[in-house]
Order: sequence, then C-alpha cells, then structure tokens
Amino acid sequence: MKKKIVITGSTGMVGSLVLDLCLQNEQITEVIALVRKSTTQSHHKYKEIVVDNFLHYNNYVKSFYGVDIVFYCLGAYTGSLPIDQFRMVNYDYPLHLAKSIYEVSPTACFCLLSGQGADRTEKSKMQFAKDKGAIENALSVLYGNTFYSFRPGYIYPTTKRKEPNFFYKISRFIYPIIKLMGNNLSITDKQLAKTIFTVGLHGYSKEILENKDMRALHD
Repeated sequence: MKKKIVITGSTGMVGSLVLDLCLQNEQITEVIALVRKSTTQSHHKYKEIVVDNFLHYNNYVKSFYGVDIVFYCLGAYTGSLPIDQFRMVNYDYPLHLAKSIYEVSPTACFCLLSGQGADRTEKSKMQFAKDKGAIENALSVLYGNTFYSFRPGYIYPTTKRKEPNFFYKISRFIYPIIKLMGNNLSITDKQLAKTIFTVGLHGYSKEILENKDMRALHD
C-alpha cells in the first residue's frame, strides 16, 4: 500500500536517518519535509516546505491531505533554550502540527521522538520530563491507538559529529561501558531510526516504546 509521509527534524541526527529509510522504501511514494530553511536534499519522492512559524500551518494544509504517517523528530536539548522557548519547541510545535494534520488526515499515524524519563503525570521538576510527558498525553488523546512515542536513553551517533554539550561528549567517550550496563540506557542512532520507521509503517503492540523495547527489536 502506498504511503504519504510528513517528517520534521529531517536534518538532525535521527531524523535524517528516518528520512533516508523513507526515500529507500518502495511503499512510500511521497515525503514532505517541514524545514526551517532550504536544504540540498533531492529525490523524486521528496518535497520540502520551508515553514516560517511552526505554530501556524494554515498555508500548508493542502499538503497534509492523505498523510499516512508523521515522523516527528524535531526537538531541543536540555539547557539549549530558555524555559518558555524549550516548552514551545517540545510541546507547542508538535501539538500544532498534530492538530493541523489530524483535521484533514484523521487516520494518520503520529510517531513522536520523545525521551527517557518523560513524565505523564506532568509533575516532574525536570522541564524536559514534564514537557515530554505533556505532549505524549496530548497526542495520545488526539490520535488514540495510532500514536506512538519513542523514549530513547543515550543515543550513540554512529557517525562522528560535533556534540551539542559536555554530557554528550562524555557519554560518547564512555559508550562501551554504558552499553554493557544494560539495554535500557542506550541505543544507536541507526537502531532508533529503524525502530521509529518500522513502527510507523507497521504499528506496535504498545503506545510507549522505552529504550529496552527498542533495543529488544535489534539485539
């Protein structure tokens, strides 16, 4: 069955790998990437929409008709933004897109790249956990059994990159030790991307996939 995809965060570490999987898959015939600025990506399936404001999609609704899967891989690292902006990126952005797509494609599947420790009680003192829990709750209500959330622990980049902060520099250095400590602590970028892609395409038995669930699909 032919599939139409919307993806965000397609230039990021995980999102770029999910995008590659979409472009390589024969079932997927159209991929719409929502980006902040134009890229050099070129493929006969690929369509790029430069979004001026991730809180408003009125100008793009026509492109959302017939969407089958949303791969939401956009987010912000803890400490990278002021609290209000951090909340906007991790909660308001995905919720506004989800609502816009749901209005015209209510049967779509929504796959959210969340994070380990997301708190669905929304009472955590950690901003990341609280915001991720809040958006999981909102999307679960909106999409029901076609919503999936992925909660990775440390994501190991299989391709060397400039690490976003000191924590990631240290984590990359000690990754062999982290890996030995159990499958709930880490996952590679490729394993995570493949899991997100596969679940979006075929579904899964649970709404929330913790790190150990995703690792179990590959180990």
